[in-house]
Amino acid sequence: MSEFLKTIISRDPYEKEFHQAVQEVLETVQPVLDRNPEYRQAAILERITEPERVIMFRVPWMDDQGQVQVNRGFRIQMNSAIGPYKGGIRFHPSVNLSILKFLAFEQVFKNALTTLSMGGGKGGSDFDPKGKSDNEVMHFCQSFMAELYRHIGPDTDVPAGDIGVGAREIGYLFGMYKRLRNEFTGVLTGKSLGWGGSLIRPEATGYGCVYFAAEMLSTQNDSMEEKVCLVSGSGNVAQHTAEKIIELGGKVVTLSDSSGYIYDEEGIDSDKLAFVKRLKNIRRGRISEYVDKYSEAVFTEVDTSLDYNPLWNHNAYCAFPCATQNEINGKDAQNLVNNGVRLVSEGSNMPSTPEAINIFLDNKLFYAPGKAANAGGVAVSGLEMAQNSMRLNWPREEVDSRLKMIMRSIHQTCLDASAEYGMQGNYMAGANIAGFVKVVNAMLDQGLV
Repeated sequence: MSEFLKTIISRDPYEKEFHQAVQEVLETVQPVLDRNPEYRQAAILERITEPERVIMFRVPWMDDQGQVQVNRGFRIQMNSAIGPYKGGIRFHPSVNLSILKFLAFEQVFKNALTTLSMGGGKGGSDFDPKGKSDNEVMHFCQSFMAELYRHIGPDTDVPAGDIGVGAREIGYLFGMYKRLRNEFTGVLTGKSLGWGGSLIRPEATGYGCVYFAAEMLSTQNDSMEEKVCLVSGSGNVAQHTAEKIIELGGKVVTLSDSSGYIYDEEGIDSDKLAFVKRLKNIRRGRISEYVDKYSEAVFTEVDTSLDYNPLWNHNAYCAFPCATQNEINGKDAQNLVNNGVRLVSEGSNMPSTPEAINIFLDNKLFYAPGKAANAGGVAVSGLEMAQNSMRLNWPREEVDSRLKMIMRSIHQTCLDASAEYGMQGNYMAGANIAGFVKVVNAMLDQGLV
């Protein structure tokens, strides 16, 4: 196994995030490979870690000053063994091939866990929508789709939103696709309700993350009631994670953005969360403005000289990282343990470093990896695809009920897979094994393609 990982690293030495994602999966699926020697004979590791297709393209666009700008666009079509490629589009300056390959690789197993027929993919650009006018964002999205439309379709590849890509961007992307292809199809998910979107889709990742946490607690006859929770981020996932925690009787005390974080010891209630939603979704302001409105809260500015994030250094029972990858390092993880945290449910993708994960497991925390805990978003994307195919709109209660059922199923699948391979209660191992086995068996059934 170490030799295989060395090959991956030597082939693409600068793709550190991708190496990290592959290593995490390989370490947990070792017992599966030992029990199924035919997987090795079919070179399944070599095939599953290599994207089926990598698309990279130039995205020229004009800003409001009449200056031509050029960004780089990507789409990683990782694996289509169990369905059309499915995964978000991310617009952020940090986007590069390594980050998108890691996200696409994770997406393959996440989608397999949902019980829906979806392969894995991911895409995006190093374009930064922050500080751009609506007109500039529209021009960029139209230029981006002018190339991407050749490679996607409702039965080929169905992108969705991600960091930097919300309802506005999805609208611009869909409009350009519709104009270029002259067809109205469910080629993107996360659409507005008036033209093919699904109820609960914006809330799904955050809600699902909390549903999964509640399922873990239920194994100990416990619930989210009165649990103090640390939440990072203040975007879509963090907002709806906080919303569902509040609804289930928990207490959210933190939110953050790239400028710093707020700590509200009294708790962020529904009214305060409504203010955050207006602040971030409409005014596109900074989280520091929260303390101008609610003086009892404290804002702590980001300090890059620190080797830990003070957000994770408060007394709590649950932690919900909902910001970005590798936001919890080993020191943060130890701080969480020292402050009484017993449950970590990942709303973002790979927010915990390998060192942090080991600390969680060594201290027997309930640890839900992102590919299981945040699968609610892509699950409801799959439900949106189903509704588009049938030209129907399900009521909110039906979609939410299906989301709960899917998260309960994922939770049980993780428990069953971890127990089958002698790692009882290890949700990370269970998620990796269950997703891996489903995808690999489909690949073997379809031959050497």
